[in-house]
Amino acid sequence: MDSTSTSSSSSSTRSTSSSARPEPRLWTAYRELAATTVRTDLTHAFRPGQPHYPGFPDEQRAATFDMDRGDPFTTHRYSLVGQWGTHVDPPSHFVPGARTLDHIPVTEMILPLVVLDITERVADDPDAVPTLDDVATWEARNGRVPQGSFVALRTGWGRRWPDPVAMANRDAAGVSHTPGWSAEVLRHLIEESGVTAVGHEQTDTDPGTATSAGDLSLERYILGRDRWQIELLANLHLVPEAGALVVATWPKPEGGSGFPARVFALHQPDAD
Repeated sequence: MDSTSTSSSSSSTRSTSSSARPEPRLWTAYRELAATTVRTDLTHAFRPGQPHYPGFPDEQRAATFDMDRGDPFTTHRYSLVGQWGTHVDPPSHFVPGARTLDHIPVTEMILPLVVLDITERVADDPDAVPTLDDVATWEARNGRVPQGSFVALRTGWGRRWPDPVAMANRDAAGVSHTPGWSAEVLRHLIEESGVTAVGHEQTDTDPGTATSAGDLSLERYILGRDRWQIELLANLHLVPEAGALVVATWPKPEGGSGFPARVFALHQPDAD
């Protein structure tokens, strides 16, 4: 056999071997997910002038290089507090020596998503909070809240973004009337269900009447139990109450006590 036929035969064998090689399972899973799931962004875009905790300075942003000025590229310098826009609060935000952002592993960044919906009650009472009956009703429809899940409180408050007056909803005395979590539900989720993290649409974990009095005990409780949370979630009305996955990511500042996050959900289109 001459060298040409040997090379051709070898090439044919490699081609056949290559075509017969099974696709890696994760690539197959990705193609199936891409074809069958909706990806819903749960993140507000942040900017100067947006609603924020009154004690925080506003964001400052400047173009260090700008193609409109003839520079070869565009870059911006951002000056902002970590708790800005849709953001993550690690335990160290309230607890000295607790986990910082760089110590939250990537294994906690994709989780089953549970949505507790109290939107209808909030429409009638902006001070509404979830109850254990809400959890029991959710579980009657969907089974137990999964251990290690991310539980989001849907209140409809995210639709007020980015109006700072509507978000704060203060009365004539300056007291904020916004929904928040309740102690009984958070205790149940953390101590009984064993959830990994929680999130909500409003600016704070605690209801507005509590934060107006300087009471941040519910946020302190969550972070004190070595859990983390996402504040100022968006578009929770677009995801189902059960069956979705949440992906929450953020930069990795060493010793970081908070940072803007990018959060999205993967869910079935017919489950909206």
